[in-house]
Amino acid sequence: MSSGPPNAVEQILQSVDWASIRDERARESIRLLLNLVESLTADLRKAQAEIVYLRGQLKDRKGGGGKPGSTGDGSPPAGRSSEKERAEAAETRKDTKRSKLDRIRIDREEVLRVDRAGLPPDAQFKGYEDVVVQELLIRTNNVKYRKEKFYSPSTKQTFLAPLPPGYRGEYGPGVKSFCLLFSHLCNMTEPKIVDLLANVGIVISAGQVSAWLTGAHEQFEEEKKAIVESGLKSTPWQHIDDTGTRVDGQNQHCQVLCNPLYTAYFTTVRKDRLTIIDVLRNGRERIFRINEEALGLLREFNVSQRVMRRVEQMPFHQDWSEAEFNRRLSDQIPDLHQTARRRILEGCALAAYHAEPGHVRLLVCDDAKQFKLVPEELALCWIHEGRHYQSLEPCVPQHRQLLEDFRKRYWDYYKQLRTYQQAPTREQVPPLRDQFDELFSTVTGYDVLDERIARTKTHKVNLLMVLDHPEIPLHNNSAELEARLRVRKRVVSYGPRSAMGAQAWDTMETLLGTAKKLGVNFFHYLRDRVSGAKQMPALADLIDQRARTANLSPSWGGGT
Repeated sequence: MSSGPPNAVEQILQSVDWASIRDERARESIRLLLNLVESLTADLRKAQAEIVYLRGQLKDRKGGGGKPGSTGDGSPPAGRSSEKERAEAAETRKDTKRSKLDRIRIDREEVLRVDRAGLPPDAQFKGYEDVVVQELLIRTNNVKYRKEKFYSPSTKQTFLAPLPPGYRGEYGPGVKSFCLLFSHLCNMTEPKIVDLLANVGIVISAGQVSAWLTGAHEQFEEEKKAIVESGLKSTPWQHIDDTGTRVDGQNQHCQVLCNPLYTAYFTTVRKDRLTIIDVLRNGRERIFRINEEALGLLREFNVSQRVMRRVEQMPFHQDWSEAEFNRRLSDQIPDLHQTARRRILEGCALAAYHAEPGHVRLLVCDDAKQFKLVPEELALCWIHEGRHYQSLEPCVPQHRQLLEDFRKRYWDYYKQLRTYQQAPTREQVPPLRDQFDELFSTVTGYDVLDERIARTKTHKVNLLMVLDHPEIPLHNNSAELEARLRVRKRVVSYGPRSAMGAQAWDTMETLLGTAKKLGVNFFHYLRDRVSGAKQMPALADLIDQRARTANLSPSWGGGT
């Protein structure tokens, strides 16, 4: 009943005048029956989707082709997207448009002359009419270098002229830079890169290309670390999200950390709370601390009193490495259960992280449990929350209308919050909080919708964090859109085949995402670094410069 032309049942339901039913018990009975229909229909849809997914899995195991609804990594189809709500206002897009000619670099000028013999006698010269034509010249620039060689009999040494800066081995910096560009900006596979180079006259093996793509550039690793350090310092708030990835055929996770000045990627085996702390500490060695906050967290994690008393006997306000802390725990509590150990590690890691200066104060994210307690505050994404309502598929016409009406009110309130961000004042805050309570206290009679509304209301503090910090976005689009870079590469290349390859993916995607946000030409940047010229400023330095003037965190009492 949810698609196609209305059938007889829908026509009957649409024609019923519900207000004319005066018997309260009759109205309630009909309401319960309609909600039962919704529940049974939802169960049927879920079962049908699972059947399609399992059939696809079976077909794949038998060596068949792609399966309908597949994500390509063995996981069920993801939820719906929210592209309509994700899009910014048209006026904003118009303001960012520039003339195409302003962005075209003129490499050379050529005067085209009219054949004078074909002109009438009275023709007069009236200047020039300019036409800009874009063209691309792809050809080899192979050079045979004849290096002078000298030999000293007295020292028994050979002296050989060096290659020009940036040249090592049999390939110049241009070839190496293009390989990195093709792989990470264009998402080309290694065999296709080899094919492309062969078609323009470069003789190269797949093994050589693979070596360049999987870690031959330690300088880029250092630049990635510096980018993350500068990015974390640039604002007390950060976006974070994750997406699935595969490393050597094993399921892992790609953590995406960003703000308006940078984007960083981290491939991790797990996505628990300790992993999130690792990401926010830029991969530094884990530390653990016992203090009053740690003990409070252990109580919140329901660690037993017996274990608590043992932990309280350990030294306070001292940072421990993971190996040393685990050893101390084993000495202090020999019979410590693995679950209790994990909770102690989480609590003491959180306490140590919060004791560090410059830790992240707020995360813009979804409601995943691994993000909770890590920062002091969490701001939830309104787009992500709205997706829950978009995923509802009522089959009863009245329920569809109720859902449509509520979603309109939802996005109208969202627009009010965006208006508040443009010129925030204290006077606007109480009415907006009251409107939130009114909106999410709505009872429609459509049970699934009412349950969803009540669940959203429990997130009031996190959804209204923007009232305290107007500079933070109302959504987590920045991280979700940046995660697509990994998703696209995963679709093409499936996944790296080693931990070194995963690290290379993280590094180059961090450089690419950050360069794009800073307006830096990625190819020019690669060429500058691969050649050893280093004439372009480091991306981390650009982040520091922009952070000093961007005013990204005024509600925390600073311009950065």
